[in-house]
Amino acid sequence: MKCLVVQPIHEAGLILLETQGIEPVLCPSSDMETVAAHIPGCDAVITRDAGLKAVAFAAADRLRIVVIHGTGHDSVDKTAAAAKGVLVANTPGANARSVAELAVGLAIAAARGIPAADRGERAGRAGFRESARFTELSGKTALIVGWGAIGRDVGRMLEQAFGMRIVVHSPRAPDIGGYERAATLAAGLAEADLVSLHTPMRAETSHMIGRETLALMKPGAILVNVARAGLVDEDALCETLRTGRLGGAALDVYSAGAPTGPLSAFPNVIFTPHLGATTEDALRRVSETAAGHVVTALAGAFPPTTLNPEVWKVRA
Repeated sequence: MKCLVVQPIHEAGLILLETQGIEPVLCPSSDMETVAAHIPGCDAVITRDAGLKAVAFAAADRLRIVVIHGTGHDSVDKTAAAAKGVLVANTPGANARSVAELAVGLAIAAARGIPAADRGERAGRAGFRESARFTELSGKTALIVGWGAIGRDVGRMLEQAFGMRIVVHSPRAPDIGGYERAATLAAGLAEADLVSLHTPMRAETSHMIGRETLALMKPGAILVNVARAGLVDEDALCETLRTGRLGGAALDVYSAGAPTGPLSAFPNVIFTPHLGATTEDALRRVSETAAGHVVTALAGAFPPTTLNPEVWKVRA
């Protein structure tokens, strides 16, 4: 049996596949034409943000399982997967702690202006301490938007480390662990000193942080997004920052070109290159989890995070 690895993963996952008699096939490029050329003869695929498109599914002749190395699965064509009777699974939670730690780190960095301070010192510019207002997180209110594994970790860290009051906006979460639930997103935004986004990208969450919602945020509030770029209307964010209303924004996800576009003019905006899950610890865990899902599926069982179990009937 063979597993096509579309993008590089930690070697621990490759070793796990090999020990279970599954040959990893490393794709030389993640573009879908190359993937389609290498997918024949493969029983499984592990992919990251490149996903798997219809053209690759069309070329597959033995494919039984596609595993996403991470949580987001929008980039996998699940209609094409269903047509082929191919299971799709993701690996949520395996990288949650690393993403949560980055979110907390970005909140601190934005509150204290750390990246701008570093740039000023390196450039030999005096007076940074007097150039802006800085704030503590301790005792303030944090709105956590999305109460999955990452959002839960962020909320708990902020409460335990800084004594922050945690308010949760997550309509689909039945249990928020005893924390306070915001009656609406608008109500939560009006109270929050820190807003941290951890919700999936859906039709109803697209640009959920836009002109109207940004206008509801407290003066001086900080926005952190380590989830999906499309949650934030960047044009609206830029307009709001020009007014001086927000204390800052820290973005690990954003549209192409944003770090060199209009948002880059604001010293209180922080960009990081999708660093959330790129710790050695998280990469190992996600890689081993993804490989484990492949082993499970090829042995004839469901991976626990299968997204389309109904296609099993199609294969049967």
